[in-house]
Amino acid sequence: MKEQLYTIPVNDEFDKDCECPVCGMYRSLQEAAVDFTMGPSYMEDDIRMETNRTGFCDRHIRLLYQNQNRLGLALILLTHTEQVIKHAEKLARGGKPAGGLFRKKESSGVKAYMDGLDASCYICSRMAGMFERYLVTVFYLYEHDEEFRRKFSACKGFCNRHYALLYEMAPSQLSGKSCEEFLSELSRVYLENLKRVRDDLEWFTDKFDYRYVNEPWKNSKDALQRTIQKLNSIPADEVDGTKK
Repeated sequence: MKEQLYTIPVNDEFDKDCECPVCGMYRSLQEAAVDFTMGPSYMEDDIRMETNRTGFCDRHIRLLYQNQNRLGLALILLTHTEQVIKHAEKLARGGKPAGGLFRKKESSGVKAYMDGLDASCYICSRMAGMFERYLVTVFYLYEHDEEFRRKFSACKGFCNRHYALLYEMAPSQLSGKSCEEFLSELSRVYLENLKRVRDDLEWFTDKFDYRYVNEPWKNSKDALQRTIQKLNSIPADEVDGTKK
């Protein structure tokens, strides 16, 4: 099948030897979004207005800090902080939280605003549309590209989060027998590889027993990192802190 704009990055990730190709898609988009945010774009008025409004989630503020453009991040956070102060001062003058002693209490304006800040992130929003497009492409390729189906079946599975995401999306992207076959193969690949990692992790723990000290490590040396990726969607180099 001839590769198109969205099929290339999807195929690239399924070509890699990794525990979850969808994690790879997400991370490539994340790196691009961080680089965009910390590039010249942060001086553009429309970008700054959006970052002022949304701020960043815990994960992405760490990645922005690691980007090393400390002046750029400081300028972004300066105007964002000024906007938070402006809204917080206004809301703090607005009175007490709604609800009486015997009524179900509702969030105050302050709490609702802060909750909204916690739930919003410029990086997450920038990535969302493209990431969904990549996921839709997975289903398209699975249905129309025999070579991709072979890659899918031979991959090392998926993390919990992305297994669930693909499972949930399948009925809206495929129908009838195609959907049934995809869900069956998705679950097979996920479970077989989660059990593989479980077995590696078990041998890793056995190696701490004096009875096995002279036995080979087999594939267990990085089993802990790979298990964390399966369970928490964090690639091994990020677990180790070796990612540049």
